[in-house]
Amino acid sequence: MANNFEYYSPTKVYFGKGEEKNVGRYIREYGANNVMIVYGGSSAKKSGLLDLVKDALSKENLSVTEIGGVVPNPHLDKVYEGIELGKKNKTDFILAIGGGSPIDTAKAIAYGLAEPDKDVWELYEHTRVAEKCLPVASILTIAAAGSETSKSSVITDEKTNSKRAYDDNLARPVFTIMNPEYTMTLPDYQTESGCTDMMMHTMERYFTNGGNMEITDAIAEGLLKTVMKNAVILHSDPQNYEARAEVMWAGSLAHNDLTGCGNDGGDFMSHQLEHEMGGMFNVTHGAGLAAIWPSWARYVMPYCLPRFVRYARNVMGVTINGTDQEVAEAGIQAMENFYHQIGMPVNLKELGIAPSDEQIEEMASRCLAACGGHTGSAKRLTKEDMIQIYKNAR
Repeated sequence: MANNFEYYSPTKVYFGKGEEKNVGRYIREYGANNVMIVYGGSSAKKSGLLDLVKDALSKENLSVTEIGGVVPNPHLDKVYEGIELGKKNKTDFILAIGGGSPIDTAKAIAYGLAEPDKDVWELYEHTRVAEKCLPVASILTIAAAGSETSKSSVITDEKTNSKRAYDDNLARPVFTIMNPEYTMTLPDYQTESGCTDMMMHTMERYFTNGGNMEITDAIAEGLLKTVMKNAVILHSDPQNYEARAEVMWAGSLAHNDLTGCGNDGGDFMSHQLEHEMGGMFNVTHGAGLAAIWPSWARYVMPYCLPRFVRYARNVMGVTINGTDQEVAEAGIQAMENFYHQIGMPVNLKELGIAPSDEQIEEMASRCLAACGGHTGSAKRLTKEDMIQIYKNAR
């Protein structure tokens, strides 16, 4: 039975070759004057994209401030740096160039500049709710997080290793520019981690015990199969534009809430468990999800068996005759085989980390605190459940 829902996805998408050349005109439509560009490492410079963007903004007489050096699992200190820089330069529009990390950083800076007398980290600790946010836009160069059209952002306080998410429609980007050509130089590991992340955004909404809609399931299953097909293509043919385009668009659809319409809000415990891994060990997010998901899936599968059976049949193509338990297990095994096919890990050892019992205890405690009472839909997890899932994944 479907639940009541609201669907809100206001981000305007400019998709295709050459759209980045129009970024100045697009920003000018929002009445901006002083633009802050937020980006990561050297790729934005090496590709020529940063210079192209600055030239496009200059042609529209827009003042530009830059802040680079955003790292994966983006840091709170960089957010604070951006807020101070924005205050100094009277920034009124934030443009992110890159993937989820620069976009999430841009959102956090936008919150901080809109309410400069308050500590932005309070939002991520969920001790207050945002009342304002500067407009944010992005030029996407990594298909993965879906942050370019979502209300979500994730920031890590590197001093405490706390990785926290904050969701608010105020920060949904006003537009995003998506040219698949800019994803062609990504290392294969990053490409496939991105594919894993966007799949997981859909799977988190799929494995629920709180009701579903047939049309939403069909969209989710089609998206998952499309990503899997094209992830395999890109593993051997990274310059394939059509596959890049399919994956880039799928990443946005996976996390703009479309694949969760009518359910109970989704599970999202694989993400919560991985956030603590990322905070403690700084692992690549998509790879961390691949490493924890099989352990989570086997642990919760008996409590959400019909969904796992459907997934096995409709997504993984399992055709064996057997009990529901056997079919569901075959689906999980098929998923592990797919992860290996695209070079992703299926446990913590393959991910390259070996958390001690004490570290697992700490991650579980942090995860429980970060959940704020929501600990899953496939199965509501206690701290002891989380500890066991981490241990089973070693």
